[in-house]
Amino acid sequence: MLLVVVGGLNWGLVGFFNFDLVAAIFGDMSVVSRVVYALVGLSAVYMLFMLPKMNKKPQM
Repeated sequence: MLLVVVGGLNWGLVGFFNFDLVAAIFGDMSVVSRVVYALVGLSAVYMLFMLPKMNKKPQM
């Protein structure tokens, strides 16, 4: 969930201010920034599959 939030904040900064926080911290398309982008993408796919489970109400 944390990586999804980081990705969302980063894209918000890009959209509103044309500022890429990940690139500013780790370098423009450095190995580390590419790993961060890949992890954010994988976490988004994971959250996509977890979303139906998160919406279920607990059974009593």
